[in-house]
Amino acid sequence: MTSKKIVITGAPGTGKSTIIIELEQMGFFCLHEISREVILEARKKGTEQLFLTEPLLFSDMLLKGRIQQYNETETSDLDFIFYDRGIPDVQAYLNYISMDYPEEYIEIGKKYRYDFVFLMPPWEDIYTTDNERYETFEQSLAIHNHLNRTYKSLGYRVVEVPHGTVEKRIQYILNVINTFQ
Repeated sequence: MTSKKIVITGAPGTGKSTIIIELEQMGFFCLHEISREVILEARKKGTEQLFLTEPLLFSDMLLKGRIQQYNETETSDLDFIFYDRGIPDVQAYLNYISMDYPEEYIEIGKKYRYDFVFLMPPWEDIYTTDNERYETFEQSLAIHNHLNRTYKSLGYRVVEVPHGTVEKRIQYILNVINTFQ
């Protein structure tokens, strides 16, 4: 049996990581977002916002990290593997800042496939900024649109998760997965 690979994605501040943490506490295998690690590592080397100063370097580091996460789960016998963001997120963010990137990014997005893509919509009531999340809510809306378009351009059926409690959002995700297995 092959594991179902499930991406939880969305713009900053939409509740992705909260959902991932809760799924993990429920016993599901989850891979966490790696961008904060990349950001913190760059800060140690003196670069405050690597995505803003060197977006292609930042994106390349994210792409490599996400491919590594994907490859580490290829032989898993778990039923479900949840990813906090997927490989196509890299492409979507570069689209958001209108930056050209290597054609290889698109090919990589086509090669490494997920079974489900859940998009968390922007939600102003829960939106906050912090040291790693500097985008405004309006920017979050634009990023959301780029994520949606990018995944759809790669042939994914994108399922938008309605606002609600963490429990209701998780139940929605699990219901969709069980319906389409």
